[in-house]
Amino acid sequence: MPEPTSHAAPEMVDGASEHPPADYIGETKRLYSSLGYDDYRWAERTEPPAFVPLTKPLSEARVCLIGSGAIYESGQVAFHSKDDTSIRIIDTTVDTDRLRTAHFAYDQTDAREDINCVFPLDRLRELAADGTIGEVCGEAYSFMGGIYSIRRTEEVVGPRLVELVTGQAPDVVLLVPV
Repeated sequence: MPEPTSHAAPEMVDGASEHPPADYIGETKRLYSSLGYDDYRWAERTEPPAFVPLTKPLSEARVCLIGSGAIYESGQVAFHSKDDTSIRIIDTTVDTDRLRTAHFAYDQTDAREDINCVFPLDRLRELAADGTIGEVCGEAYSFMGGIYSIRRTEEVVGPRLVELVTGQAPDVVLLVPV
């Protein structure tokens, strides 16, 4: 009788790649070097981000959703490039079947099947309905997370998001990166 092997076959998961994740930092360094450029300078912050504690129970808090997954509503213009600095305003009463994604830098298969994995609007509405959070703000926001220019992110996208979010008067902002 043959002896059992100690090595089981790797588990295959539908949609999962058999390749390891890309080494973006290494790939970017090699590309820049091959083109004769200095190493790419990744954005770095030496100060920790500001933290503002809640002044009320979460069950009374207004929550504003922001996603970097390039989500847009059917009928809106899709995001078009890796340096697209535009923002989509999404009414939070929208049927999530109307939401789409147009991002160049992540596998959108799961997001196209269930947008909530990158833009959890239905989950927030459920949390509001069961009293876990007070309410979802009337507008949510989406942008293209693949903006290579930190300067454009800081000078264009950031200030515009702050302006839009401030107008919603949230107690909590949930940023969902992809």
